[in-house]
Amino acid sequence: MTVGETIRWQWQDYARYHEDRGNLLLHIFAVGLFWVAALSLVIGAVRFSILTMVLAASALLISMVLQSMGHKKEANPPVPFTGKADFFKRFLSEQFVTFPRFVLTGGWFKNFFR
Repeated sequence: MTVGETIRWQWQDYARYHEDRGNLLLHIFAVGLFWVAALSLVIGAVRFSILTMVLAASALLISMVLQSMGHKKEANPPVPFTGKADFFKRFLSEQFVTFPRFVLTGGWFKNFFR
């Protein structure tokens, strides 16, 4: 599946897999943390700052763990990953495309205030 196909597939039932309020709150925080950490990782690499890169990598890991914990609260768990490549493609698509789209189109608010 291409990245574009992955994003389209992910979007189809995205709201269904993000209905729990606790998960929605975790995602708002954790996806924001992921963005800041990813940017910090790039900045740390450009500046050759090991400390910045270690802190950023730690924050990326924390974001991933938080999101995993949130998904365990859902009545509809996400489709299992088929391997490492599938994990990275789906996870990065969710962080940078699908979840922001979910928030910007009102899906997050709709599910939170249901």
